[in-house]
Amino acid sequence: MFYRKEKYNASASLSSIALKRFLKNKLSLCSLIIIALFTLIAILGYLITPDQTPFSNEQYLELTTKKPGYSIQMLRIKKNEKEEKTNFFSKMLYGERSSYLSIPVYQYKFEKDYIEVEIYSGTEPNDGEVKKINLANVVFPLDNSRAVIQKDSLLQFHDVYGKLHNESIASLRNTIINENFYTKHFWLGSDRYGRDVLSQLIIGTRVSLSVGFISVIISLIIGILLGALAGFFKGWVDSLIVWFINVIWSIPTLLLVIAITFALGKGFWQVFIAVGLTMWVEVARVVRGQILSIREKEFVEAGRALGFRNGRIIFRHILPNVMSAVIVISAANFASAILMEAGLSFLGIGVQPPMPSWGSMIKENYGYIILDAAYLAVLPGVAIMIVVLAFMIIGNGLRDALDVKFTEK
Repeated sequence: MFYRKEKYNASASLSSIALKRFLKNKLSLCSLIIIALFTLIAILGYLITPDQTPFSNEQYLELTTKKPGYSIQMLRIKKNEKEEKTNFFSKMLYGERSSYLSIPVYQYKFEKDYIEVEIYSGTEPNDGEVKKINLANVVFPLDNSRAVIQKDSLLQFHDVYGKLHNESIASLRNTIINENFYTKHFWLGSDRYGRDVLSQLIIGTRVSLSVGFISVIISLIIGILLGALAGFFKGWVDSLIVWFINVIWSIPTLLLVIAITFALGKGFWQVFIAVGLTMWVEVARVVRGQILSIREKEFVEAGRALGFRNGRIIFRHILPNVMSAVIVISAANFASAILMEAGLSFLGIGVQPPMPSWGSMIKENYGYIILDAAYLAVLPGVAIMIVVLAFMIIGNGLRDALDVKFTEK
């Protein structure tokens, strides 16, 4: 096995050299692009989901477990309530309540001042419920305390805002045909509750990446602080922190996470804290080991001689020299956090319904693996696998790029 030295500009910084080496690693670069794509999807959230309601939880029990690519004609009926205005960022983060009630339609016909709709039942023959809905009630949010009055070919009615309308039956029919009927597509099919699987996957991306990011931040704050104190001061401080690290290290991680989750309660933010409080141990061990080997270096002694405080020496001079190892371990911890969150949600003690999570999607649909809808459980599983693998490859690429030997195979 042969190695050759890489040539770099003598004035180039270590960061720029490491970046160039990382960009030469095609596999790591592809993984970074995948992570960036998943991150963009998570940020945009409800702006790109087919189902833009909160938690993408719009259910059509008539449309359960439909195959990918399924489409059906829908009729949307205006809800008889005042519409809530949602700004751009609120919609992006939390979704938007629909001002319409949508129903799947098998067939329909107009009769005088109403529309007669046979609801799609999913069976053959269809034999669905038949509903007669006033034309005005389909298009406008009516004031239920006031009746709709027909005068020849006109309908007179009040909406929930108190406005009086006089609309012709012909114009209402034309509006319903052109605006209220639409085709709904389930690009990745629907689950057993009739929810859009693609929308659930997109919002699940936000949950998984958020848990990974915040958990890693929590673990870095605790791990770097304790590891730096133990490695720099040594003595009884080191012994106490090492004892605490060993105690936490001896407890199985999943059991510790479950215990913290039960103590804090089930929920979105509780998962962040529970996972973060169990991932700091490895960070602390790495930081402690690195600082123990650096604290006797000449630049540290020079800092002491110049009268610098211990805090400045640790955070301004020592920690920048150990961050390369911390960055590498953070990438692995990110992947571990995603797996842990998926496991907790699968067990029912992680993110709670109706908030979608890749782990909860697998839990809800794993029974379909032996049926003809295995994709319901396979799709979130593949998403977890892709993201975790991408982070592990990035971690390996960072390790090679930050290698001080500066050699290339």
